[in-house]
Amino acid sequence: MSFVKSVLGYFSSDLAIDLGTANTLVYAKGRGTVVDEPSIVAINKLTGKVEAVGTAAKEMLGRTPGNIAAIRPMKDGVIADFETTEKMLGYFIRKAHERNHWIRPRIVIGVPSEITQVEKRAVRDAALKAKASEVYLVEQAMVAAIGAGLPITEPAGNMIVDIGGGTTDVAVISLAGIVYSRSVRVAGNEMDDAIIQYIKRKYSLLIGERTAEQIKMQIGSAYPLSEPLTMEIKGRNLIEGIPKTLVITDEEVREALSETVGVIVEAVKVALEKTPPELSADIVDRGIVMTGGGSLLKNLDKRLREETQLPVTIAEDPLKSVVVGTGKMLWDFGLLRKISFE
Repeated sequence: MSFVKSVLGYFSSDLAIDLGTANTLVYAKGRGTVVDEPSIVAINKLTGKVEAVGTAAKEMLGRTPGNIAAIRPMKDGVIADFETTEKMLGYFIRKAHERNHWIRPRIVIGVPSEITQVEKRAVRDAALKAKASEVYLVEQAMVAAIGAGLPITEPAGNMIVDIGGGTTDVAVISLAGIVYSRSVRVAGNEMDDAIIQYIKRKYSLLIGERTAEQIKMQIGSAYPLSEPLTMEIKGRNLIEGIPKTLVITDEEVREALSETVGVIVEAVKVALEKTPPELSADIVDRGIVMTGGGSLLKNLDKRLREETQLPVTIAEDPLKSVVVGTGKMLWDFGLLRKISFE
């Protein structure tokens, strides 16, 4: 058995996974990011068979026939549908290893900071069932800070705000440890939902989640823009029941997003209030670093700057900060053991 184990160990190729609510990214040791696809699985309800995963499944969102359901197995940064998550992870792991079924990699996965023991076990079990040999869980805020290039091992305060699809993680890090962390289950997906509800309320127009996401990305903002923007959107009129087109403005979208953005700003303010004074002084000098897809919302950095009176910067590649930071753990098992959940 030990011989088999050592042979499998020899073939093993370690992976780092950012198992996100909106997207899953996989980093392979020595090769960089090898998978970056939506966390969606299309399943045939009659046979239970997986029809498509990732990008192909996202294309089907809102467009599937009755017997095929496009499922997002992750909700608020944690597993909502265990079996589907396991199938999705298995697919992404095989894709990362170019369909080699023999490989049993060691896997490091980033999870939200306020995840429960039950939720941790679900992530670990899903990865083991998807053929991982060992699974390490690390806090997303910590690996996002590492991925964003913050000097986390120094005795100085670093503040990171990671806005993903399902959760916003705010953390203050010093000496490779988390001094304060908070996870609010309000992020990118909640923004999309707020846009859907606003347009439904104001115009009795029903739009899909893909349209809502496009609106957010094209004309969504957290603070007034220098140039006003408009966008033509299509949906179904709820009163007449027929497809309709209308034009919306950036101001309307800002109004739709105001509550969601307010929750994120509040989480940052609470973190600043709870930070020890010595580290607060460091944050005044170094400022706040934002990562995650949600940090790309236009002028969100400006809004945070306005509300906190601190310098705010966006990480170089905010969408990949978590997976790059998790990937760095594959090269530094000493640091990994220090920061991973037991």
